[in-house]
Amino acid sequence: MSSEPARINFRLYIVTDRHEAAGRDLEEIVAAAARGGAGAIQLREKDLSARDLYALGARLQAALAPYGVPLLINDRLDVALALDAAGVHLAGHSLPTAVARRVLGASKLLGVSTHSVEEARCAAKDGADFIVFGPVFTTPSKVAYGPPQGLQHLSTVVRAVHIPVIAIGGIDHTNLPQVVQAGAYGVAMIRAVLAAPDPHKATQQLQAAFAAASQV
Repeated sequence: MSSEPARINFRLYIVTDRHEAAGRDLEEIVAAAARGGAGAIQLREKDLSARDLYALGARLQAALAPYGVPLLINDRLDVALALDAAGVHLAGHSLPTAVARRVLGASKLLGVSTHSVEEARCAAKDGADFIVFGPVFTTPSKVAYGPPQGLQHLSTVVRAVHIPVIAIGGIDHTNLPQVVQAGAYGVAMIRAVLAAPDPHKATQQLQAAFAAASQV
């Protein structure tokens, strides 16, 4: 199973998508998630310009500051550096992991999205602090990445790398225990929190489900 680097201590990793927010301010949603137990937020708004992404990132940092919850920026190292964000999350089309690590330095967090054992191993070797693997279950946001990977494949990836593996894709409080039992260090989600009528309550429910599953 993955080892547990001390500075990666979040179990609930919330990925933003303001189009799922039903017209609500993203700052309010992430603050509610932080109050509910979210451990880290990834700002992932691919359709925004660098200027607009920077402005939104600054607002999210202000909203998260009272809770000490780190903000990572999806793909855009320039925006992450400009914000002095906690780190960057890389996608398949992003800069290579080793290059991103060299630019970021050792003090920033570096996450990498992966969809295979080979990708997971490469990310771990090249300096990632953690990987996100999926989609584990069917989910609209991950259709482009093919069919669900499933719990068995998740377990295989967990055993293949020495860094934390965070599962993503169709995870909610009902199937979260299965993901934890498969060895995932944490879970990432979009709609389960962003689209929830009460993001604070939804995050609390997820946190409770994770804590209960971890004790089994």
